[in-house]
Amino acid sequence: MASRGRRPEHSGPPELFYDQNEARKYVRNSRMIDVQTKMAGRALELLNLPEGQPCYLLDIGCGSGLSGDYLSDEGHYWVGIDISPAMLDAALDRDTEGDLLLGDMGQGIPFKPGSFDGCISISAVQWLCNANKKSDIPAKRLYHFFSSLYSVLARGARAILQLYPENSEQLELITTQATKAGFTGGVVVDYPNSAKAKKFYLCLFSGPSTFLPKGLSESQEEEEATESIFTNKRVPHRLARRSLVRKSREWVLEKKERRRRQGKEVRPDTQYTGRKRKPRF
Repeated sequence: MASRGRRPEHSGPPELFYDQNEARKYVRNSRMIDVQTKMAGRALELLNLPEGQPCYLLDIGCGSGLSGDYLSDEGHYWVGIDISPAMLDAALDRDTEGDLLLGDMGQGIPFKPGSFDGCISISAVQWLCNANKKSDIPAKRLYHFFSSLYSVLARGARAILQLYPENSEQLELITTQATKAGFTGGVVVDYPNSAKAKKFYLCLFSGPSTFLPKGLSESQEEEEATESIFTNKRVPHRLARRSLVRKSREWVLEKKERRRRQGKEVRPDTQYTGRKRKPRF
């Protein structure tokens, strides 16, 4: 179990962290069950599915099936994918109604194009931002995940991914790869001023761009700050780059830092970075 204050994804691969002891918590801990159920309910609300019409949904990182149970209670059919055998065993013991699949979302979603009417995910996507072995490149795994997710969704369908980004750079890495895969959308933040209740929901649209839902807040005045579009974060960087002299040391350093935020491999900065080479004789 992760120590207090330490993020679970820093403790090792998810298939090892979510062992039988962790799986037991998702079955017996009433607070954990309540939190998971509420986030699943919010994700389903953000999907904006047709009322009174059963849909076929994908639950990524389904775990012990808590979010899937909520989908079933609302009259939907679902398929869950998870990398942890212990969590899937817990879901089977609970007799969840959905179909379950053992798999790594970083290797892609193995279904036919257009299979699902929507997708939800609770507390899973941030795991792709960590490399647990040398062959793991977060940006590539994220792109593989998002591109395959885009394929398996029906055109116009949504994916609502609740996640816990470690910092703004990690969130930008995730949204950049989602955009690269073809998605439009943005991030909805519920209760942005609350340390405990604050939640991030990545709202992805597989069809034409549509309105971004409002984030929940304790007062109407806070609503303006509870949502962000993919392109909003990039505007300040563009404005900053305009004042830099092309090929100067500052310009080179800024470009390298931008590539690091995108998850690309960049050589370390040295005293020679950006230094002009003397012309050959």
